[in-house]
Amino acid sequence: MATNHLLEIKQYGQSIWIDNLTRDIIQSGELKDLVENQGISGITSNPTIFEKAIAGNVIYDADIEAGVRTGLPIQKIYESLVFADIRNACDILRPVYEASNRLDGYVSMEVPPTIAHDTEATIAEARRYFQEIGRENLMIKIPGTEPGLPAVEQVIAEGMNVNITLLFSVESYINTAWAYIRGLEKRVAEGKDISRIASVASFFLSRIDSNVDTKIDAKLKKGVDDIAVEAKLLAVKGKIAIANAKVAYQEYKKIIESDRWQALVAKGATVQRLLWASTSTKDPNYRDVMYIEELIGRDTVNTVPPATIKACADHCNVGDRLETDVDKAYTLIENLKDPDINIDLDAVMDELLVEGIDKFIQPFQSLMNSLEEKIKVLSPV
Repeated sequence: MATNHLLEIKQYGQSIWIDNLTRDIIQSGELKDLVENQGISGITSNPTIFEKAIAGNVIYDADIEAGVRTGLPIQKIYESLVFADIRNACDILRPVYEASNRLDGYVSMEVPPTIAHDTEATIAEARRYFQEIGRENLMIKIPGTEPGLPAVEQVIAEGMNVNITLLFSVESYINTAWAYIRGLEKRVAEGKDISRIASVASFFLSRIDSNVDTKIDAKLKKGVDDIAVEAKLLAVKGKIAIANAKVAYQEYKKIIESDRWQALVAKGATVQRLLWASTSTKDPNYRDVMYIEELIGRDTVNTVPPATIKACADHCNVGDRLETDVDKAYTLIENLKDPDINIDLDAVMDELLVEGIDKFIQPFQSLMNSLEEKIKVLSPV
């Protein structure tokens, strides 16, 4: 049999999760096979994934019809479908959760994207999701917005696992890491156990390159008279996301060496791992597995969509690269300030966060609309 290169990644201290969840892969046994034989040790989901899974898929119709018969509103029908899939996925991953001593084996579910800027609503929904789904290996996804971070802190303090999502800038990652620490400290101050709480910080990749590359292409399209300037522009294309992630990892190392973190370790705290998200390559001119190959390293997670999982299993060149070319990474980020390039990375990150929330709100609303149409069709006359 051909080598599955995904299985080689674990030896470098990185876990591979799948960025996909549908009832089809649960019921067909595909998810069980991915977990037991293909090296997959966790799942992330989001409104886009659920919209693709549920809209136009008859596998959910019987449950939708049951919800209609009992008079459930659309939101509750949606939750009944999704919560069931999340519970089943958690059960499939429970052996991984136990065997890894709670390092892996998590299934992430996002609070509604429509409340991304509402701290109290986010806390309330996180509590409800965690209670109603009722699985220890559930991770609540909370966007890393400014109002989201106090919610992260509180939810951690209450003993829930959290996946902080939509992180683009290094600063947003640092803020997220300290929110996790503050939540654990609050729990310690209350005399509560912190050894069973897990968190990941989802740091997005390909969207950064897509945004920066578009800006570079626009400059090139206008015409560049100087060959040296053209070379500068081309030198940063397709390089910023990975460089940004490598810089974030250096910040992670500083944080875990801090006295505050070490005091929590002494109380049994589990490190908040950086999770590389948005790892499918958008530009066909780039290597299809570059966001996996270039960021393999200790105490990290890479959540990968199905097509990229297959590609990596087939031809990933596996090696410990997260801490290679770190000086070059800092230089690449700094070079964006060069007057000949003149790309404001902070502005890019702000733009991406706004877009990211919108990209989750749109499919969420589209799914609600699709469910409404299905309910009309399936409702008794």
